[in-house]
Amino acid sequence: MEAKPSDLLTAAPPYGHVLCSGKWKDSALVRALRGAGLKILFENELHVADFLLPNKSSILYVSESDIIAGSSYRRKLVRYRNASNRFQELVLVERTGLSEQYFGSLQRFVVLELGLPLLPVGGQTEASQLIAQMVQADGRENIFRRSSCRLLDPLVLALVQQIPGVGRVKALALLQHFSSIQQLCSAAPEQLEPVVGQAVAQQIHSFFH
Repeated sequence: MEAKPSDLLTAAPPYGHVLCSGKWKDSALVRALRGAGLKILFENELHVADFLLPNKSSILYVSESDIIAGSSYRRKLVRYRNASNRFQELVLVERTGLSEQYFGSLQRFVVLELGLPLLPVGGQTEASQLIAQMVQADGRENIFRRSSCRLLDPLVLALVQQIPGVGRVKALALLQHFSSIQQLCSAAPEQLEPVVGQAVAQQIHSFFH
């Protein structure tokens, strides 16, 4: 029996498979995923999401051209956040020389206003490597689950190290102290200071605000 669109938003693909929106059919990203040994299933009824993974992760991909073309991608991000499904959302954003000037405002919008986790990627090849790693980690809990042990996942650690002044040691301390990425983003300088010191606390707060 063929799955209904609503079913596709609650059922994860089997291990080793990635469910992709049909628009990605001829993309370099999909070719790279196949090269990594993953099976690709195409579906035009994923609504806003671009990819669904076996560990019940849902990915929305914001490309360089999306960012440069204007603000319409923001409406898509809002629909993605508001979509009623059982998947853990993740936004991948192409951070390139052309999109760099827009990245700060996009990051604040995604993380602070929408409360979604964001990871910058250099392009589709890097994105495919990240997706392949997430699929291969299928036996673990979702990497963005709101518990301190999952927040110490290398992918989340890399996200926090994007903040100026935060190296690996400080990133680890922050992730052990705050229970979620959203809580970290919303923290006041006074809450951050006991963990990383006054100067870095101000840098973190300025980065998000």
